[in-house]
Amino acid sequence: MAKEAPAGSGYRIVVLSVLILAYTFNFLDRQILGILAGPIKAELGLTDSQLGLMGGLAFALFYTGLGIPIAWLADRWSRTWIMTGALALWSGFTALCGFAGGFWQLFLCRMGVGVGEAGGVAPAYSLISDYFPKEQRARALAAYSFGIPVGSALGILFGGLIAHAIDWRMAFIVVGLAGVALAPIFRLVVKEPPREASPAPLAGAPAPGGIGALLAKPTFWLISLGAAASSVCGYGVAFWLPSFFERSLGMDLVDRSLFLGSMTLVGGVAGVWLGGYLGDRLGRAKPAFYLLIPAVAFLIALPCFFLAIQAKSLWLAFVLFIIPTGLNLVWLGPVITAVQHLVAPSQRSTASACFLFVNNLIGLGLGTWFFGAVSDALAPHFGAESLRYAIYSGLGFYLVSAALFALAARRLARDWVG
Repeated sequence: MAKEAPAGSGYRIVVLSVLILAYTFNFLDRQILGILAGPIKAELGLTDSQLGLMGGLAFALFYTGLGIPIAWLADRWSRTWIMTGALALWSGFTALCGFAGGFWQLFLCRMGVGVGEAGGVAPAYSLISDYFPKEQRARALAAYSFGIPVGSALGILFGGLIAHAIDWRMAFIVVGLAGVALAPIFRLVVKEPPREASPAPLAGAPAPGGIGALLAKPTFWLISLGAAASSVCGYGVAFWLPSFFERSLGMDLVDRSLFLGSMTLVGGVAGVWLGGYLGDRLGRAKPAFYLLIPAVAFLIALPCFFLAIQAKSLWLAFVLFIIPTGLNLVWLGPVITAVQHLVAPSQRSTASACFLFVNNLIGLGLGTWFFGAVSDALAPHFGAESLRYAIYSGLGFYLVSAALFALAARRLARDWVG
């Protein structure tokens, strides 16, 4: 076991900052493919469906499948060593993407990225839950989730600018090697904290039991499937928006990088912070709010996305897209906090991995492919505009997500632990 972490709120902030940095690289390496889809498609002669498979299924297969056994190990061994190895592995495979000569080589490299990232998130959720008291966890987990919009924005920005200045291959190589260099720094800074003792369940709630008991709770499945439904749309739209702005609005690579990067950063950070703030403020009084907050956010996001896709002015589109971009990420802090409290502290990594398995296998595995396949199917009728209608077709997943979260909110209190 690694040396125990020093005490003090200052060190907690340092640890959280390094975890956010690692998560930033996680999403930078995960999302960079979206902005590079145009140049890759042109050079390798790929279809939208093939690009969707590489952006989703290639990554999700091992990311979801290995997440649970790695998290099981993280509940019993050093989480910091697991995350260090994971960071080096996924970053190395990102760099190898730059050497791919065809669809299958790039597909296999993206699978390798998924293998590495399987050990990067669930252990971090558990570390944060041990470093921060429960009344601060939604905000701490939301702060950690800043890595999603920041990493996605940097992936769009650096990927596009490097590809424009050199080529798309160098974009993969540069960001991948930067992540490899971060791995030893991560290990030196982040120490393994003592694990929180398991509390008694709330009055009237059943004993926490094992992971089998978690999987027997309808609340867990409603939460996981609700998140997965939103992620089908969230991951799908995020991956295909760069191509949409190229085909439907005629934006070049640099303009797309600047436009989408700034939109993702501003809207995403605001949405993640808002979700964490509301979760801690409202959820402490009534746990159901941890799930009602994202349900309302998705109901507002749906019409905003629809209007944004229709906008003809770039500046109007920017303003309209910022709102649903933020609302799309409001769920992170509250929902992740809710999942952490469905089990005892000693099982949090595994519980998080079970949640991520469902969320990412469906959301990430299906999302990018769904939009690409619908775009290919509609291309004979709508031509370059087929992607616009493919995005319209996926917005209904937000309604499914809101309904599932609302149902889960009614049951959450009885399954709450600690």
